[in-house]
Parts: sequence; structure tokens; C-alpha cells
Amino acid sequence: MSSTTKPVNQRAWFLILPVIVCVAFSAILPLMTVVNYSVQDIISPERRVFVGTEWFAAVMRDEELHAALWRQLSFSLAVLAVEIPLGILLALSMPTQGWKSSAVLVVVALSLLIPWNVVGTIWQIFGRSDIGLMGRMLQALGIEYSYTGNATQAWLTVLLMDVWHWTPLVALLAFAGLRSIPGAYYQAARIDGASKFAVFRYIQLPKMRGVLMIAVLLRFMDSFMIYTEPFVLTGGGPGNATTFLSQYLTQKAVGQFDLGPAAFSLIYFFIILLLCFVLYNWMQRVGTSAKEGADHE
Repeated sequence: MSSTTKPVNQRAWFLILPVIVCVAFSAILPLMTVVNYSVQDIISPERRVFVGTEWFAAVMRDEELHAALWRQLSFSLAVLAVEIPLGILLALSMPTQGWKSSAVLVVVALSLLIPWNVVGTIWQIFGRSDIGLMGRMLQALGIEYSYTGNATQAWLTVLLMDVWHWTPLVALLAFAGLRSIPGAYYQAARIDGASKFAVFRYIQLPKMRGVLMIAVLLRFMDSFMIYTEPFVLTGGGPGNATTFLSQYLTQKAVGQFDLGPAAFSLIYFFIILLLCFVLYNWMQRVGTSAKEGADHE
């Protein structure tokens, strides 16, 4: 048998050169700048001192930063716990055919078109007890509501604002996963007399596993980096109740020109990568075990 050698065209690498350049300027160079700042004490633009791992040690002892990290983690987990099930329920209730389907898709996606700073302004007005619809309604029901004076209410208001803004993204992804399921699956389920819950558990949920994985990763990463909405709505208050990690680092770096937290920016970056890796592998195992269980049954 004669063997043929496939020619290799090295010029194909030039096709991805624009992508490499864009990634270098948008990701690699800023990351290297942060690495540079994390090992130096910048006294002025002309004076800087190499301090090694001193900033990392200081970060580990910063209790305010640790509190901001725990607030961030609790907020991101709350976002996932609310938005993922709510987005799935919304996708299941949406019509799949006709003009109603198109109309509902447009209405659901409207909140995604609103800029982040405008979302914060909307909810800032919405929650006011004098002119805001939600604030006036809660006051009429006898509930003392003040997102500027009560830490718990401020935190819940930020969570509700994020749910209103980003649940449609989860719903649209889940809806796309539902539309990709062949009709033969539903026909077989009807012949077998499967209940709606059985159809959801053994047909719809496994088929949505891929899009739900994307939804979980996107929402976790985005919620973990939230900044604009709580900054506009509460300014991080009352106290530090809604001062999340990104806002704390910005206050240090920009407000106080303290570039030491650049060390924690690296840790921040690796925390996001690690948690996304854990979530990805966990969802992979959950989806595989569910599929194997369905096959055995």
C-alpha cells in the first residue's frame, strides 16, 4: 500500500493573526500590566519600588476585601439559584409557533437591550417610596421599605434588579434548547403515556444541558463582575451592604489610587476561572449521570 503525504500550508496561520493581535491588546497586555503592578509599590508615575509578594500578603490580611468577596460569592450563588429555574420556567411557558412566539421573544428580550447604567437608574426611581411604583406599593401595604437605609432590603433590591435584567437571557437560551428537540421525542412520550414532569426530566432537561451550561457560566461570570448596576442604585451602601468585589477594587485603585489591590485582581481572575471550571465539570457529571440513569430505565 502506498502512503500519501498531506501537504501542510503554514500560511493558514496568517488567517488567525488578527484574532491573536486583538486578544493580545484586549487581554494579554492588560493582564501583564496587572501582574507588573502587583509586585510594585507605585509612589508616583516616575517612582516605583519592587516589593515582591508584599501586596499579596497584605491582601490576605484585608478583612474588608474578604467581606466583599463573601458578599460577591453569596450574590452570585443567589443569582444562579433564582435565574436558572426561573428562566427554564419562562422558556417552558413561552409559545413555540405562530406570531405569538415572535411577539413573546421580542417582549422577553427587551430588558437585555437596556444599558447597565440605565437599569440602575430605572430601579433607583422604581424603588423610591415617593414616586416609585414598587416603593409606593410596598408603603401602601404597610411595609417599611428603603433600599438606601436598610442593608437587607438594599441587597434584595440589587438581586431583584439583576433577576429582572438577566433572566430573559437564560430564558432565551433555554427556549433555543427546547426548539432543538425533535418532535419524534414528544410523540414517543405521548405513546408511552409519560407525564409532563417525566417529559421534562427525561427529554427536555437532558437536551437543554448544553445551553444551560452556557447560561450558568455566563451568568456566574457576569454576576461575579457586577459593578455598574449596584453602583448606580445604591453606591455600595448602605454601609458596605452592596459593595461587591469589583466595586471595592475600583474604589481602591481609582478612588484612592492604591494599586496594591492589583494583586487581588489576579486572585480575582483565578477565582473566576476556578469556579467556572468547577461548575463546568459538575454540570458535565450531572448531565452524564442523568443520561445514564435514563438509559438504564
